[in-house]
Amino acid sequence: MQAVLSNRKLSVIRPQGSLNAANALEFERDLTAALRQDEYGAMLVNLASVESMDSAGLMALVSALKVAQATNKRFSICACSPALRIIFELTQLDGVFEILADETALTSV
Repeated sequence: MQAVLSNRKLSVIRPQGSLNAANALEFERDLTAALRQDEYGAMLVNLASVESMDSAGLMALVSALKVAQATNKRFSICACSPALRIIFELTQLDGVFEILADETALTSV
């Protein structure tokens, strides 16, 4: 996983490959550790390089969202492929997550 800081208030995470049971726990730990840092007011997870995601990967995102809400931080995802978008729609999490088209859509940090 690669984290890129676009400014001091926003943490951008760009996971690659598959988000599944094999790596979801590590992914969740990385997300929650970044969210617990006081220097960031928002996190954006760019899913452009994610090829597939299972329920464990989805739960890692849900857990991170809960941490963000508990710490009053903005948590968004972007660049979902059609296959990933279907996962969010089928689980009705498309109404829970802030899903943006791309990184440039997050302007009000």
